[in-house]
Parts: sequence; structure tokens; C-alpha cells
Amino acid sequence: MANALSGLSNGHGGPLAEEARRAADHQRAARERQKQALQLQRENILSQRTSNPGRRAALEAALAEIEKQLQAMN
Repeated sequence: MANALSGLSNGHGGPLAEEARRAADHQRAARERQKQALQLQRENILSQRTSNPGRRAALEAALAEIEKQLQAMN
């Protein structure tokens, strides 16, 4: 019985270690997708041109928020 359970928590790549690695990989991939989405939003805002001052202020505010979120991720 002790032999069957020895791989669970001994730090030698048992099932729990594999599950933890997969969870970390999943979190890393989700974070990368979020970062890419923010970068796409940033590019979209930067590509917009407007002479409307209200619209321009809204775009600048949105860009500042995206930049803040990207900074927090780094």
C-alpha cells in the first residue's frame, strides 16, 4: 500500500505533480490569451481616427485602461 501511494506526494512526478503542472499550464495559457486580446484591443484603438473630441477622449481613456492592464500583467 505504501508503494502505491508513494508517487502521490514525493515530488517525483506523481499524479498530483502532473495535475499541478497541467493547472499551471492552463493558467499560463489563459493569461497569454488575455494578454493577446488586450493587445488586439490596443491596436484597434490606435488604428481609429476621429476628429470628434468626445470620441477621442473615450478612445484615450480606453487606451489608458488597456495599457494599465497590460502593465499589470508584466
